[in-house]
Amino acid sequence: MDTIQQRLNGAGLGLRRSFLGQVIETPPPAVDFYEVAPENWITMGGKLGKQFRAMTERFPFVCHGLSLSLGSTDPLDETFVRAVKDFMHEHQMKLYSEHLSYCSQDGHLYDLLPIPFTSEAVSHVAARIKRVQDILEQKIAIENVSYYAAPGQEMTELDFFNAVVQEADCDVLLDVNNIYVNSVNHGYDPEAFLKAIPAQRIVYAHIAGHYVEADDFLVDTHGAEIIDPVWKLLGKAYEWHGVFPTLLERDFNIPEMAELVREVNTIKSIQNAWQQHHAQQSA
Repeated sequence: MDTIQQRLNGAGLGLRRSFLGQVIETPPPAVDFYEVAPENWITMGGKLGKQFRAMTERFPFVCHGLSLSLGSTDPLDETFVRAVKDFMHEHQMKLYSEHLSYCSQDGHLYDLLPIPFTSEAVSHVAARIKRVQDILEQKIAIENVSYYAAPGQEMTELDFFNAVVQEADCDVLLDVNNIYVNSVNHGYDPEAFLKAIPAQRIVYAHIAGHYVEADDFLVDTHGAEIIDPVWKLLGKAYEWHGVFPTLLERDFNIPEMAELVREVNTIKSIQNAWQQHHAQQSA
């Protein structure tokens, strides 16, 4: 298996159909790479398909899956994994990432549900990740997810996540907002969680906004501006783990491109500040 990842650089943006034409016509200079869900684009043809091809020929892209359902007991959808492999090859995509969750159980569900934090689940999920990596002939990145219940919990979220990536020998897609949301909802220290993530496995990160249902209950929506505590947590990530590529997610309530670019530029400004800091420390 080729385990050498082509590294991304800088700040990215999740590509959405609603602004595809706009970024083709006037690509935002601040955006260094884009991310798409393969489920939404693999079968795309016609005008949208041509527009998408025009983008992948010009910019680095990564795949972020929605439906692989790594935690399910349903058989792994190897046909889909092979379709993703062909899609990535066709568009010269650098990386495939997925959620540490499941979304199927005797049929497809419409939510990303939490995997029980148990040693049995660690082995089950790690074996499925290894199989995906064998088919793709490269490592994949696994994302820490937001969750609102923890059925059958035998270990902490952090211990479960780290055990899975260790046993699967996979990479990490670090979702900074999910750490913050879970820390509020489940009462733990987000900085301690972040610090314990294995730095050498982080290939890129997500950052997004969320909805405040109550002071002690946040909902991960990707539908709002990023708040200061999440920006500060991103800075801490760069401080402790070095500066890595980071992508802005916005899935609904999508604002004007200028607003998206403003948040992408905030990512870049935090990256630049910590790159300079680390350079000064090593000088």
